[in-house]
Amino acid sequence: MSAEDQQEPDEDEELQYFVRIGQTDLDGTKTVERALSELDGLGRRTARIVADNSGVDRSATFGRLDDDEIEAVVESVEGFADEVPDWLTNRRNDFYTGETEHITGNDVELTRNQDVNRMRMIRSYKGVRHERGQKVRGQRTKSTGRTEGTIGVNVEELREEAEEEAEGGE
Repeated sequence: MSAEDQQEPDEDEELQYFVRIGQTDLDGTKTVERALSELDGLGRRTARIVADNSGVDRSATFGRLDDDEIEAVVESVEGFADEVPDWLTNRRNDFYTGETEHITGNDVELTRNQDVNRMRMIRSYKGVRHERGQKVRGQRTKSTGRTEGTIGVNVEELREEAEEEAEGGE
């Protein structure tokens, strides 16, 4: 075995395949920026800002970082709303608290469901559209978003009816 072959197992031992942030396991074999963008509530731009704020090289492999660096990334994710302007957060002027925050992980889906349920309860226009399963944000519905039946003319059905009439008429 060469010296290179002996070093590879040591490098694999140092690699954490899963890095836990909040309630989510992130892939440790990917770069910091790409792994963070897999977390709900963080996109590519936000992941880049988090990596820069925590002082970590965003092109480094996430699982090879020291515990201190990973802790700095976790703190940067948790305190993201305090470090950036309000327009960059995903939850401005919360309905109940009035505060601006940036939610991540499972909280994104839970908060969205709570918002939709609140709209349904107060019977707002958007809430009624959500209940009916229709488009909510003003998109066209005349020709798109159809979920039931066949759109347009069903040629096969017309052929079958014509054949039945031809057989029955003879």
